[in-house]
Amino acid sequence: MSDYSSDSSSTGPETQLNGVGFRAWRDPYHLTWRWLRCSVHNLEKAGILNKTKVSENGKKVRKNWCQSWTVLHGGILTFHKDPKSTTSGASKSSKKNVLELKGKSGVEFLIQYDNEGIIHDWNKVLGDTIRQLEYQEHHSEEEDPDLFEKTSIGDPGGTLEKTRRVPSVSRPGSSGAAPEDMDHKKVRNKLIKFLMKRPTLQSVKDKGYIRDSVFGCHLATLCAQERTTVPRFVEKCIRAVENRGLDIDGIYRVSGNLAVIQKLRYKADHEELDLEDGQWEDVHVITGALKLFFRELPEPLFPYSHFNSFIAAIRSVDYVSKVSYMRELVKSLPLPNHDTMLLLFGHLHRVIECGEDNRMSLQNVAIVLGPTLLRPETDSVNIAVNMVYQNQIVELILKEYQHIFS
Repeated sequence: MSDYSSDSSSTGPETQLNGVGFRAWRDPYHLTWRWLRCSVHNLEKAGILNKTKVSENGKKVRKNWCQSWTVLHGGILTFHKDPKSTTSGASKSSKKNVLELKGKSGVEFLIQYDNEGIIHDWNKVLGDTIRQLEYQEHHSEEEDPDLFEKTSIGDPGGTLEKTRRVPSVSRPGSSGAAPEDMDHKKVRNKLIKFLMKRPTLQSVKDKGYIRDSVFGCHLATLCAQERTTVPRFVEKCIRAVENRGLDIDGIYRVSGNLAVIQKLRYKADHEELDLEDGQWEDVHVITGALKLFFRELPEPLFPYSHFNSFIAAIRSVDYVSKVSYMRELVKSLPLPNHDTMLLLFGHLHRVIECGEDNRMSLQNVAIVLGPTLLRPETDSVNIAVNMVYQNQIVELILKEYQHIFS
């Protein structure tokens, strides 16, 4: 899967990474020719990414970052390297927004992009594609277990990895097609027909075979999938925390065990989560997972479109005008943001009421959760100033909770 040269009539070698086929080209004219042959309706995603190989045949290789026109089409991810592009060594390995792609054959790649939203979209599309291919393979084996027994009979070139079991026959010496070849053609045709009937990604999701991730999903998208205005995960976490008591020292300030939090996250993304299970008995694990959920939202609970307005409101000199402006801004939020904020801030308001026991004052809660719930879309030079405003906004809404949400 290195950068292979190609002539005008052949493509580069193809390999598999977690069920997704990868093919590389170097000739931009060849790529254009191949791309024109592709049917547009099977295009999942395309764009510029930074990529480097980190392992080949199980052995580490030197990072060599370069820009690549990357296309995910029909389950095949294509890296196209511009011969004129400059490499950047291993400098990007310390940057954020990096995805790791591992293959069964020992090949590993890193792909990266500075925009968090773009790399998040790639992560979601790649994950959905892998899950769909896994489902198709599993579903096809259930439908016809005979169809997918691995064998190379009648396929000396190895072009078909999985074919139907062919009866043992002797090849006749006379002219005409051999029985093996005829059986092979039938199998090939059946495979083609079967692949043409593969279900769409949306239909597979509708049937419940593929679950969308809870973490890292847009709030509006998650609520639409669950047909609610508040994510079920948020409701479960708040209910579990309140059932175990809000008088626990340092609640929302003390960090839970990170490994257990990641385990809880995996459960929430892939299975039905039961927070009454004994493995989640530490309340700091649940509060840590809830903070992680809001931190990983592609767009925070306070939408980017409202960020400057909230900053302007908190900078208002007159306190009455400040509260009134804040109330109108909260009312103008999209319904999933408004209702989730209503539930969360009501819960945090009750946490503050138990401040004498849990030592979480109004200011403490605002400092802990301010940057998680409210952040600018792009990093600016006023990071410290914005952080002060973020904390003050959360603090004011908690202080005037009854009036703002009345």
